[in-house]
Amino acid sequence: MALTAWVLYDFTAEPGNNELTVREGETLTVLDRNVGGGWVEAQNSRRQTGLVPEDYLQVGHFGSSEGGGSHVSNTTEQWDSRGHTSTRQATVEDDDGEWDDWDDQSVSSYRGSCHVDEDGGPSGRSAYGSSVKIPRNKFPFSKGPNPEVFLLAKPPANSRDRLPVYIGEVGPVWLYPTSPLDCVIADPRKESKLYGLKSFIEYQITPSTTNRPVNHRYKHFDWLYERLLEKFGSALPIPSLPDKQVTGRFEEDFIRMRMERLQAWMSRMCRHPVVSQSDVFQLFLTYRDEKEWKMGKRTAEKDETVGPMIFSMIEPEAAELDATHVEHRCEQYSQFTKLMDDGVRELLNVGHTHWKRCTGPLPKEYERIGRAFRNLSTVFNTSKYPGEETLTDALTATGTTYEEIAQIMKQQPNNDLHFLLETNSEYKSLLGCFPDIISVHKAAVEKVKEADRLVSAGKIDHSDRKSMNHRISSMSYSLQAEMNHFHSNRIYDYNRVMQLYLERQVEFYQQIADKLRTALSQFTTL
Repeated sequence: MALTAWVLYDFTAEPGNNELTVREGETLTVLDRNVGGGWVEAQNSRRQTGLVPEDYLQVGHFGSSEGGGSHVSNTTEQWDSRGHTSTRQATVEDDDGEWDDWDDQSVSSYRGSCHVDEDGGPSGRSAYGSSVKIPRNKFPFSKGPNPEVFLLAKPPANSRDRLPVYIGEVGPVWLYPTSPLDCVIADPRKESKLYGLKSFIEYQITPSTTNRPVNHRYKHFDWLYERLLEKFGSALPIPSLPDKQVTGRFEEDFIRMRMERLQAWMSRMCRHPVVSQSDVFQLFLTYRDEKEWKMGKRTAEKDETVGPMIFSMIEPEAAELDATHVEHRCEQYSQFTKLMDDGVRELLNVGHTHWKRCTGPLPKEYERIGRAFRNLSTVFNTSKYPGEETLTDALTATGTTYEEIAQIMKQQPNNDLHFLLETNSEYKSLLGCFPDIISVHKAAVEKVKEADRLVSAGKIDHSDRKSMNHRISSMSYSLQAEMNHFHSNRIYDYNRVMQLYLERQVEFYQQIADKLRTALSQFTTL
């Protein structure tokens, strides 16, 4: 009986890794399920063979159903369970050689296994007929996080953690830890598995709290990002990770740049009083062994306090706000973040244009000036006129000086503009999160505004109406606390990066001035 697999998600093979590119809905023949590391060897209809991630497949035997058609037997295995209710467990190995529990009765809607209706909502059925649980932060047919999940639903019974909000000098603020958290990412090493067929870079991360290093590869950072986005994305800006790259992943410059950007991302997460103290972030930095890491991953993936339900953890020590005040705050923050986003994008565009000029046209102009001076010196030398060696030597030195300035100019963007652009890129990513966050709050305001109509229609009672007012107030305090955190970080970051940029600019022009002054000193005064 042939062992057949259906492809659940698109997968693009990486060059040189003996992988097979497959597309969703394609049928494969499984040649070897014992490859290890979460991979299987499979063959497509064109008789091409290669490795495919096991969790991208739905594997089963062809058999005859009573109706005469083919079906997958009850040994069919589906490998993704994030956000779904499990009825029985199958254990498989993922592509890190780690063992996880997966749900064999449903597939994840997070990787596209859930059909989308014409209006953009999930249909609740997988591509192969299995029922799919709607993600916990959405209602059916909603295109984004729906505040009704928080405004009208009961908080999770096991939600014991709380996020207090206090009134400080600047207004609502989060509770900051007494000992600030930081970490250092270093020592990137190329590792391999599957007898060298798969290679990856592993980084060493050392948190300031334990000074005990842990090791992670990029896909682990990606997992952490997904967990933080799922849990906090309705309330806090979770900036994107540095982009993935298929080619050149093992080149020294790319590894250095990726490590630098991962360091910046982790440092920003460490500075956030809510994210840094969360269980999933602490797990990432402080797990002791593989068993603790795997168990922690499973616990994080079953977390129910995600999406708008994160607001159920907010405990403001302040007076209740009305919907009008909440709406005013939303508009205020929306306008500021939009204007700052425009300003950041403009600075990035100008900066990248200036970078190109500093590494292209400007150095070439200085090189041409330098060559012109040296050519003139050569011409003067042909006159053989006595006593002009001083002039020709000075002209040659001046030409050399301008050529040296050209080289300094080429290198300068890496010394100053690089840090300014990287900081602005971070803020561009942060600011890109606010429209979705604020839209959740605006949707909650609209829902509270129509609460009286819902009471009249008998859809909610007066206690629900009162509860909605209390909860939207908590949401507003969390947004205000987050904006105050954002502003304090903004002031610190731009002070620091502008000081560094201008200091390096002063050094740059001082170096040029020193070289020009030296060239000037070689000319005699008549």
